[in-house]
Amino acid sequence: MRRHGLEDQARVIPGHHTEDSGVETGRLLLAERDGGRPLPTAVLAGNDRCAMGLLMTLTRAGIEVPRDLSVVGYDDSHLSHLMPIGLTTVRQDAVLMAEHAVRFAVERLENGELQPREAVLDPKLVVRGTTGPAPAE
Repeated sequence: MRRHGLEDQARVIPGHHTEDSGVETGRLLLAERDGGRPLPTAVLAGNDRCAMGLLMTLTRAGIEVPRDLSVVGYDDSHLSHLMPIGLTTVRQDAVLMAEHAVRFAVERLENGELQPREAVLDPKLVVRGTTGPAPAE
């Protein structure tokens, strides 16, 4: 958002990585809408479980995803495939992450002088049915 000059339109709602947290976020967004604040055009949830709770709350309230609001999860869990419309999500290669973590740990165990390292892996957007163009204003 910052790179595109939209940081003032980004909002972070604290929560947990659970369905219940997604439900609570959905309730918050709906209450704000009822108070006159428009729904966002899109929500990136912290993980797929949270996105599922959000989707459940929004669809029960008559919000049409993705027509009214796009929802994106994160982690491409097995849940993202189970929905009738499919959850758009961000996938990271869990096997590759584990390989790096184990290799780095073993290297540090073998050589206590090594400094901690990081590996940055490119995520992949998996587009399914919960995202679309932003609603016309």
